[in-house]
Amino acid sequence: MQLAAGVRERVAAVHVGGGLPERLRLYDGWAARYDQDVAALEYRAPELAAASLAFAFPAPPAGARLLDVACGTGLVARELHRRGFRCLHGVDGSAGMLERARSTGLYRRLLPCVVGREPLPAPAGGFLCLTTRSNPSNLRYKVELEAVLERLERQGAWQKVLAQEVERWERATSEEESTQGTGYISGVVYIYQKCPIPPLEEG
Repeated sequence: MQLAAGVRERVAAVHVGGGLPERLRLYDGWAARYDQDVAALEYRAPELAAASLAFAFPAPPAGARLLDVACGTGLVARELHRRGFRCLHGVDGSAGMLERARSTGLYRRLLPCVVGREPLPAPAGGFLCLTTRSNPSNLRYKVELEAVLERLERQGAWQKVLAQEVERWERATSEEESTQGTGYISGVVYIYQKCPIPPLEEG
């Protein structure tokens, strides 16, 4: 099945967008059509992220505190809700995406936040879930993102639970983006746990 030209153009515009303000503006404009466009792309990140979290959790999910980073329209939250997760918080840099996420009614709290620019709000013991693409036009952002995550880990704020590479992440919009001619691009699911704050020593 061929991707509709409009879908290809919208996805390509966001994937190769310029600086952060331009990318956020594009996401704001894309929010209304985002769910149907990524459905056409066979976008698997939400179900993969939910499956990874379900695998990582030793405790029943209902009380698990989760921060959905770059939550978009709430697609990950829908998958998590199906699996019994109820204590969901979300952050995104796009006001348009946050408004869509708010309309799902699945998040306890939604806040504007850009990873690496502002501190990530999360309670001790909570988990962070984040996904990103590994296609050529997104590699620079992926490298920057992983540098931020590594810095948070070095600072003792977060501990990595898993980073899972996935080959068939979503359909590619061009041959250049396709992974080894498969017609799909690859991606990564990241899960981190908030490190507890150590007690102050008495002295």
